[in-house]
Formats: sequence, C-alpha cells, structure tokens
Amino acid sequence: MLIDIKVVPGASKSALGEIKEGRLKVRIAAAPEDGKANEELRSFFSKALGLPKKEIVLETGEKSRLKTLRLPISAKEKIENLFQK
Repeated sequence: MLIDIKVVPGASKSALGEIKEGRLKVRIAAAPEDGKANEELRSFFSKALGLPKKEIVLETGEKSRLKTLRLPISAKEKIENLFQK
C-alpha cells in the first residue's frame, strides 16, 4: 500500500496533519539533513501503526518534502483508525 505524504520538517513534535491535494501532511520533529527527517518519518509511522520500522519503506522522495511510503496492506485498518481519533 502506498501513501503520498508532504513532510514539514523541523516541527516541535511529530504529528499527522490534514490531507491536502491528495497528500497527507506530516510534521516531523527532525531537521532535513543527513536523512534525519526520513528516519524520524519512518519511526513516527512505526510507532503510530505498531509496525516494525523495516516494514515502512521510503519509496520515493528521499531528498524532497513530497514522499511516498510503502506500507504493508495489513496496516490499512490501523491507518483508518488514526483518522477517526
């Protein structure tokens, strides 16, 4: 399962935002240097979804704010639950 994301690095804490223009906005509490924001993004989704970090793959956007994550299809229900809170 692929999720399109717009990352906003340098936030005070990592958090989900709204969906805009087909992308989920995610604030990340890490600087966009040396892959720190990408690692924090994977860690954030790992904790939020209760998945091992190895199952959260950065498919595209390694050096961009526009990214695509690949998640296992088994995470679909967990993702839907995040938005019902």
